[in-house]
Amino acid sequence: MRNDRYYMMRAITLAKRAEGKTSPNPPVGCILVKNKKIIAEGYHKKAGSSHAEVVALRRTSRAKGSTMYVTLEPCDHYGKTPPCTDAIIKSGLKKVVIALKDPNPLNNGKGIRKLKSSGIRIKKEICKKEAAELYRPYIKFIREKIPFVSLKIAESLDGKIATSKGQSKWISSPSSRQYVHKLRSKSDAVMVGINTVLKDDPTLIPKMSHSRSTKFPKRIIVDSHLKIPLNSRLVRSARSYPLLVATTQNPPQYKKKLLIEKGVEVVGSGSKGSKVNLRNLLRILGSMNIMHLLVEGGGKLAGSLMDEHLVDRAIFFIAPKIIGGKTAVSAVRGEGVKRLKNAVRLRNIKIKRFAEDVLIEGDL
Repeated sequence: MRNDRYYMMRAITLAKRAEGKTSPNPPVGCILVKNKKIIAEGYHKKAGSSHAEVVALRRTSRAKGSTMYVTLEPCDHYGKTPPCTDAIIKSGLKKVVIALKDPNPLNNGKGIRKLKSSGIRIKKEICKKEAAELYRPYIKFIREKIPFVSLKIAESLDGKIATSKGQSKWISSPSSRQYVHKLRSKSDAVMVGINTVLKDDPTLIPKMSHSRSTKFPKRIIVDSHLKIPLNSRLVRSARSYPLLVATTQNPPQYKKKLLIEKGVEVVGSGSKGSKVNLRNLLRILGSMNIMHLLVEGGGKLAGSLMDEHLVDRAIFFIAPKIIGGKTAVSAVRGEGVKRLKNAVRLRNIKIKRFAEDVLIEGDL
């Protein structure tokens, strides 16, 4: 049955196409319905481009008298584009159905009030739960000015991410790794610790179809002493794919200069003991409009983030393999908790299968 929920879920599906591409704007989807038929649809593709509502309105000459379904309250302020409310009012829509009110103080109810005052009927909170899930990174970014942090781990059944010899390729299945590329493409940045770089020499580039306008996630390396090799695949690709090395306030200056010459952005975020100050780093990333940060390890970085309560979502792939060994690398290191009652419990848990692997995902 094609009801409000059906149409809004279609709009949410459209919005998801732009996850990781629109920062600092939220991904928004919109459809226009007339006589129970979808007559136009659109989504916001990237910051500075037309918003979803305007895209949909431009795709039909029959907007007058139709109903708009939009995943987030239409904006009523000037940014890089004019207010969407003006275009909606001018088009002659009879009704606007909204999933979620915009948490941005620049808007936050203003768009709804303007549309109402122009005589357009408003219906709110259709698929509110699904929209709130989509906009968790945006909501945190707006309220706290730091990224939403997803921690992704691929581990064995006994909680190891590498053998005692450091071998980790591959613990998870090909289908799990393919899904990780999807996660990367939906994030504004991907972050790992220096030990992962030294051990695996990754590129952290998502395998995805792309064109000249494709926005790739910024690759971030947490590296207190600038140990990253100049001949690493990350550094060699720095001029093609953005690479940021986060270090302490006073790293080796000769190495910093060499990295910058190769196109690497080097940022000092202060120190916490001998380590990079991760809380300060998140503030810096927020100032760079990084809204959603995917952390892929290793164990030390994961442990430090967990110890400081900086993780918002856990994404753990568990492979049916037992590695064993007292010196094998654990998935989450750091200080941990002293008492079992203080163990971090996940909420809103989702469980999926990827070949023989099990994915457990939840909020912290």
